[in-house]
Amino acid sequence: MSVIVPAWNAEATIGRTLESLAGQDLSAYEVIVVDDGSEDRTAAEVERSGAARLIRGDHRGPAAARNRGVGASRGGILAFTDADCFPTAGWLREGVAALADADIVQGAVRPDPTAVRGPFDRTVWVDGRVALYETANLLVRRPLFERVGGFEDWLSVGLGKPLAEDVWLGWRARRAGARVAYSEAALVHHAVIPRGPLAYVGERARVAYFPDIVARIPELRDELLFARWFLNRRTAAFDLAAVGTGVAGLRRSRWPALAALPYAAMLTGGVRGWRRRAPLVAAAEVAADAIGATALLVGSLRRRTVVL
Repeated sequence: MSVIVPAWNAEATIGRTLESLAGQDLSAYEVIVVDDGSEDRTAAEVERSGAARLIRGDHRGPAAARNRGVGASRGGILAFTDADCFPTAGWLREGVAALADADIVQGAVRPDPTAVRGPFDRTVWVDGRVALYETANLLVRRPLFERVGGFEDWLSVGLGKPLAEDVWLGWRARRAGARVAYSEAALVHHAVIPRGPLAYVGERARVAYFPDIVARIPELRDELLFARWFLNRRTAAFDLAAVGTGVAGLRRSRWPALAALPYAAMLTGGVRGWRRRAPLVAAAEVAADAIGATALLVGSLRRRTVVL
């Protein structure tokens, strides 16, 4: 097996990532870290650990870094994780077991259980739904990876880091007839990255790229979207609330505003546990949902593919 870890400015987390990989309860695997032109001490941390082979590269993004790592690897099974992820001890063993009847396996991802998570902090969850093939935890048979051509950096992103190279790999594999599985037992923990309300709200603008993804992978309408047209249940509830409130204002009637009740229930349930911080969290959530709705509308118009 070959474990491929792309890393860019990951000095704060890469040491723990490599420590977790060194603690796997499976033998006969190699770990390759591709330093994607980091400007901090990421490469030095990898060299200090002695737990991985380091490959240095230019800052060309995670798709190119992973492909370069695969090119330098020897394993018949390719396991991908990220430099802010901490695989549990049984990750590789359980992943191999899941590959017995599959060609590509999405493993579970949960927030770092040792971290105290604030309402705006960034982390990652991956549950049983297999649709986005997130490389925080993905295992692929090498012949399949080579047959579909590896990762492709196909989406031009102006906001934040590159995205969707992993989902496109997974769907090219599925279109090629790959057997797909999900493993809850092949578990990886993702770091909890501190973040304030402004960054939390601002990042929601990146959903503007979802229409691009759906245009390229229309299967996501059935596999991922809610009612085929909405990004999820929450965006559908927010859109209904916005339309109902707007109609209520135009008609000067309270009744259309009742359409906001499902969204209000979601919002209240989500912020209740934050107690004194609940008003701030609620305000940030509404602002983020408004930014997201606007971004989806702009992206839908630009791409001529409707995702709301």
